Amino acid sequence: MGYHYDARPPGPDLQVLLAAVEATGEAILITSAELDEPGPRIEYANPAFTRMSGYEADEVLGRSPRFLQGPRTDRAVLDRLRASLEAGEPAQGEAVNYRKDGTTYTVEWLITPVRDADGRISRWVSAQRDVTERRASEDRQNLLVRELHHRVKNTLATVQAVLNASLRSSLGLTEFRQSFTGRIASLAKTHALITEDRTQVVPFGDLGSAEVRAYDEPGKRRITLEGPQVMLPSELAVPVGMALHELATNAVRHGALGDPDGRLEVTWTVEDGPDARTLHWTWNEHDGPPVALPTREGFGSQLLNRVLTLQIGAKVDIAFDPDGLRVIVAVPLPGSN
Repeated sequence: MGYHYDARPPGPDLQVLLAAVEATGEAILITSAELDEPGPRIEYANPAFTRMSGYEADEVLGRSPRFLQGPRTDRAVLDRLRASLEAGEPAQGEAVNYRKDGTTYTVEWLITPVRDADGRISRWVSAQRDVTERRASEDRQNLLVRELHHRVKNTLATVQAVLNASLRSSLGLTEFRQSFTGRIASLAKTHALITEDRTQVVPFGDLGSAEVRAYDEPGKRRITLEGPQVMLPSELAVPVGMALHELATNAVRHGALGDPDGRLEVTWTVEDGPDARTLHWTWNEHDGPPVALPTREGFGSQLLNRVLTLQIGAKVDIAFDPDGLRVIVAVPLPGSN
């Protein structure tokens, strides 16, 4: 139960106080007053401390709390603690400590002095709690806030680029309204897929399905999506999703998806190279209306030829085959083998 520094049986008030300290969920240490090594020495440790640290009370009595510190303990935090204690002031802070089994935990502490009748500090009382999970949660939240800030900036830049390109490529207000609304809706669908996953990645197949499945017809199997599971981080998912949207929109207006007998095949593979992996995907339209060469460069062509190439380093090959439009794209994937 700990070390008592008064040999006399405690009175009723002290018994109640001791029971409260023993039962509390806060870890409590009482140490001697001297600050220089080998002090301060632990005189009392309650059960909450033994649960938190993994040490039994008889393993810590007489030792300095310094034995709980290790390589990851911030020296600057300890220096500030020492300065407060030398001034005789309460000290509050948190630091990394080490359990008996060697694992780390983040401890938050409040250390206050106990003074005798002459006003001299006779002991220190430290109330501690394990805040490892709280700190990890705060770190994750801060990371998400930074990621959200970055994502919002990128999204606004993308919307601005889509707006400008839609204005340049549209022939009139009606066409502009339809194309711009569709592109923003596609961008929203891609971001919804990104936020569904904690790691902020999207399967390529889900991007394709989100854009073309609405045009499929039960029993006719006009649309085929086939390939292995491959995850795209957000910086790839956004431009690839926009490219798939432009291809789907073009196929409905001018290509295979606008013809009752038209078919669409989207296939993909992943190639393992010596330094990195590459996603190869093909958009292949069949049995649609006769393919005509475009008379002007629309936003879709700009996106395929410029954004995919410049922004994500993709290689794009566009072929206007008699059977239908065929687009082959090679996208470098982040990370190495």
